[in-house]
Amino acid sequence: MYALVDGNNFYVSCERVFRPSLNGRPVIVLSNNDGCAIARSNEAKELGIKMGAPWFQIRHLEQSAGLVALSANFTLYGDMSDRMMSLAAGLGPTQEIYSIDESFIGLGGVRGDLVARAFKVRSRVLQWTGIPTCIGIAPTKTLAKLANHIAKTAERKPGSYPTELAQVCNLAALPAQDLDDVLQATAVGEVWGVGPRIAKQLHEGGIQTVLDLARMDPATIRRGWNVTLEKTVRELQGQPCVELDDAPGPKQQIACTRSFGQPIHDLAPLIEAVSEFAARAAEKLRKQNSLAKVLLVFMHTSPHRPGPQCSRSVVVPLRRPTDDTLALTKAAADGMRFMYVSGYRFIKAGVILVELQPASVVQCELDLDPADETDPKRDRSRLMAAMDAINGRFGKGTVQSGATGQTGPTRSWGMRQERRTPQYTTCLEDVPVARA
Repeated sequence: MYALVDGNNFYVSCERVFRPSLNGRPVIVLSNNDGCAIARSNEAKELGIKMGAPWFQIRHLEQSAGLVALSANFTLYGDMSDRMMSLAAGLGPTQEIYSIDESFIGLGGVRGDLVARAFKVRSRVLQWTGIPTCIGIAPTKTLAKLANHIAKTAERKPGSYPTELAQVCNLAALPAQDLDDVLQATAVGEVWGVGPRIAKQLHEGGIQTVLDLARMDPATIRRGWNVTLEKTVRELQGQPCVELDDAPGPKQQIACTRSFGQPIHDLAPLIEAVSEFAARAAEKLRKQNSLAKVLLVFMHTSPHRPGPQCSRSVVVPLRRPTDDTLALTKAAADGMRFMYVSGYRFIKAGVILVELQPASVVQCELDLDPADETDPKRDRSRLMAAMDAINGRFGKGTVQSGATGQTGPTRSWGMRQERRTPQYTTCLEDVPVARA
């Protein structure tokens, strides 16, 4: 048995914890540089605001409907996610954190009424963090994901499903006919792993609902589509095919990319940007105890802006696999200098570390250049560990290489976050103070 615990409208809910005045009002959270809606309250959804709606197209709703738009505050959301996940883990013995607001819980060996237990955990999360959640329970992960969708929909849209399925939905406890009725009332596109393209193909083949898909022969699905969809069908039939990944393996590549708050013309700020991106990627690399053999740097203009267009990238091979921030930032800066061309308005750049290997693998070679900063004799592992510890305690960017330039709002390439709320839980100056 599995459970999926999901925070409702998570980013908006995090904002409402510290600003109760937002309760009952239409609220959205905007993407980097305040570009489009990436989270919506139920009230905002009722206004017809779609996920990914560009801000300039819905901005008029501020005046006409009282819409509140906030810049993304990912530091706050990450901290609130950690708190929510630690409480959700009390539901069962194993846990897979699937995303910032979703967590699969393995319920193997858990006795008693699972629905009652889920309601207790949900109440604890709400009381201790202020985040409302819905929980789906089922024999497979795909069904648990579907049960969570049903629990959310039954809570937000009374009448769509039986009211007893709101907030916590246990598909395993439903009688066979009731389960068929629920699956029949759910569109096939709501199934985890069935995207718009496959959903369209299924519709053309007469498969409209989840029940239609669950009744298909898995071998037929495999011949007509692929083995992934076959596993989905088997999971809908109650046969576990996707195991709980409570210890995810290391990533095969690590990327750090950002859009700029304004177009960048000059080389210097582009070097600062990719240097910081490389430093952040290096920190992630060390966290999973890996080394990178190759670094890719890219930049491009905006296809939505007038003027000449340019998109360039370069692969920078590293002499030795490394996780050294200084070596990686130098490689990123060298790559940017090599591919930079003047006369363009660049809007985005990024760094991707590829061909990763475990840090335990040692590459031995002749000492051809003792002055090389990646020379193993100049081991900076203790320095890197100290940087990670300081940045982990006092916040990202507390200690960084000089190539990243000055921190703060003076950066021309920094993100535009004109509507960001305080970092209530991670910045001492932003901690709310209750006065008598």
